[in-house]
Amino acid sequence: MALTVRPGILDIAPYVGGESSLAGQGRVIRLASNEGALGASPQAVEAYRQAAATLHRYPDGGATRLREAIGRRFGLDPAAIVCGAGSDELIGLLTRAYAGPGDEVLYSRHGFLMYAIAAQSVGAVPVSAPETDLTADVDALLERVGPRTRIVFLANPNNPTGSYLPAAALRRLHEGLPPDVLLVIDAAYAEYVGRGDYEPGSTLVAAHDNVVMTRTFSKIFGLAALRLGWAYCPPAVADVLNRLRGPFNVPAPAQAAGVAALADTGHVERARAHNDRWLPWFRDALAGIGIASNPSVGNFVLVHFPAESGADAAAACEFLNQRGIIPRRMGAYGLGDWLRITIGLEEEMRAVVDALTAFADQGSLSTVQGRGGR
Repeated sequence: MALTVRPGILDIAPYVGGESSLAGQGRVIRLASNEGALGASPQAVEAYRQAAATLHRYPDGGATRLREAIGRRFGLDPAAIVCGAGSDELIGLLTRAYAGPGDEVLYSRHGFLMYAIAAQSVGAVPVSAPETDLTADVDALLERVGPRTRIVFLANPNNPTGSYLPAAALRRLHEGLPPDVLLVIDAAYAEYVGRGDYEPGSTLVAAHDNVVMTRTFSKIFGLAALRLGWAYCPPAVADVLNRLRGPFNVPAPAQAAGVAALADTGHVERARAHNDRWLPWFRDALAGIGIASNPSVGNFVLVHFPAESGADAAAACEFLNQRGIIPRRMGAYGLGDWLRITIGLEEEMRAVVDALTAFADQGSLSTVQGRGGR
């Protein structure tokens, strides 16, 4: 008798990350995965190297020093923090804990792909709510909450659109949820946001029993290779996650690098300042050549192309690839007319603009402005 896979597993479309290489290309400009432009803190790199001397030892299963460092940095209780192998692991664990066959997991239409994958992996039904101007719509989300809804995932800021909901909208969303529905605020890009009305979710977590905030070291801290994330949770949720996670789910070198990265506040400030300069520069440069983009508070820009063959997103992606530049195709998100481009180093962003200028010059992109861009 053949092995039987649990129903629903083979319906999952596996997550495919951004490309990192191009056939026939040597050096490439990788702008597909929203990695930190300035890389990791030198202090974090050194801490990682030093950890190599004790690779024969198991890591601290509770990630005590790391949780304490996170608590100091963000003013949070370390006991309410659970660390994981990236926030992806924590999203999966939360779904395992609070949803199952027949339940529903809700998210906005263009939210992170892992929400639907996590739901399907436990037999739950992923439910998407329409967005308004590529921004999560609180009313649309609340309209789709039903008796089977167990979790609402909200990426804030959202990947891949770059939009965000202000703190007041987050509060309204939570107020409209039943107490037995868990609101998970995925704040992977929180450190990039400089808006006065933004709050990453920690205030709601501290005040309620059904809110969790997830964060990551993969973006502004530049530690994507180490798969390091954390969740700030009510005590009961933290207890559940600690029962579910693996006993040594965060490697010792990742813990050491994370502690050092948190201590190097200067590196984070430089990374934020770099993004604050080059993100608006890039959007303005795109507008100057007739290419629209969506407003973004993250470290990436969603760029729009017309549907006409030869001028569309697929053609633009191929044109960039031929010049050694890797953006991210957005078809999996239902955004086939768009490319997502990470904010990289100055020379990388200038190279992208030069390439897109050449792409625009070879055809007609005059119809792009006003189509989907705001």
